[in-house]
Amino acid sequence: MTRRDLQWKAGGFALMAVSCALCMAVDGSPLMLLFFPLALLGLPLMIHGKRVGQMVRAERRGHSRTADAVHAARRRRRGQGSDGFGR
Repeated sequence: MTRRDLQWKAGGFALMAVSCALCMAVDGSPLMLLFFPLALLGLPLMIHGKRVGQMVRAERRGHSRTADAVHAARRRRRGQGSDGFGR
């Protein structure tokens, strides 16, 4: 796991922890509705790390096949060819 991936995961954890703590602090208030989506946003960041950022960038650039673009980037990074064995 790279440092950048750990930073994304730590950011997701921090976002979720802070928003949950703020929800507990304003218990019973309508302000909880503002913090709840932030906690839900932190979950995929905490689990998937930098792949979330990569998918958001691919989606913003208009890729019709976001999953294919992410998979192709991963294959290029690993130096694998089309057969998966580096050929």
